[in-house]
Amino acid sequence: MKHLAILTITLLTFAGSSIALEVEGVDISATTELTGETLHLNGYGIRKKIIFIKVYVGSLYTEAKAKSTAEVLALEGSKLIRMNFLYKEVEKKKIVDAFAEGFEANSPDLVATPPVRQFLALFKKDFVAGDQVDIALDRGGTVRVLLNGACLGKVKSAKLARGILLIYLGDEPADEEMKTGMLGQT
Repeated sequence: MKHLAILTITLLTFAGSSIALEVEGVDISATTELTGETLHLNGYGIRKKIIFIKVYVGSLYTEAKAKSTAEVLALEGSKLIRMNFLYKEVEKKKIVDAFAEGFEANSPDLVATPPVRQFLALFKKDFVAGDQVDIALDRGGTVRVLLNGACLGKVKSAKLARGILLIYLGDEPADEEMKTGMLGQT
């Protein structure tokens, strides 16, 4: 009976909380707001370099739960990719190169197009542990990049938004385990 009372108090305490879970010291919200829409955590994963270097926790937020890349792409509403950096410092060049490689692997028709060049140009500095980078993909096809809540810029291109999703969820994702996690399959 005592355990039931403690469980009830715990559930009541956290019932109103928007924190879904904690991963590697990062609080992952169950929901987030984007252009007036409430998005729900679809899934998350940890981006690793080599085998054991944890670079960031990546989360995908969508309007409805999706278990496959095709389902995510079919959703008409806004989407958000959130990166909470864990590694002490990730150089700007490595960030830009990783995105460029992701476009090459999953959307080769986008490589060197004006929208991709504009998107890559938004990244002007290194990211450090504790930084939160949001890539907001609104239903109208505008891509906005935010660093710790400050907008770095935006690019209007539905093809670019799709290409960014494919970097994480395409046939050749940046990190297969993170893809699985973002699709809520872990």
